[in-house]
Amino acid sequence: MEHHLVLQIVSRILIPLIMLFALYVQFHGDYGPGGGFQAGVIFAVGFILYGLIYGVDRLRKVIYPALLRIMAAFGVLLYAGVGVAGMLNGGEFLNYSVLSTDAVAGQHLGILLIEAGVGITVASTMTILFYVFARP
Repeated sequence: MEHHLVLQIVSRILIPLIMLFALYVQFHGDYGPGGGFQAGVIFAVGFILYGLIYGVDRLRKVIYPALLRIMAAFGVLLYAGVGVAGMLNGGEFLNYSVLSTDAVAGQHLGILLIEAGVGITVASTMTILFYVFARP
């Protein structure tokens, strides 16, 4: 593998900014464009860029494939858990209003948790797909 010093230096600057932008998109998603899916893809792009610049073997040391599978499952469980919590509180599946005594606060909490579950699942799945296709 050739060492590209310029790409490594630029990626050291860009990857943290990519991750920060993904967090912005994640937490701004209930106020404007964005949300869990977009943030998950952007977050995965940070890992994929790292894998492309430094190699897949180094990326596997940074984020283990087994951890990615656990995170993907956790994201789905978080999504489903919010729906079940709504049902247990007397509402319909994914009815966020019943998650708090105040309906608006419940909706805000519900959408935040749902988007977090989607973001975790998408970021994990996209990185897993990169691992699968980058396999030598």
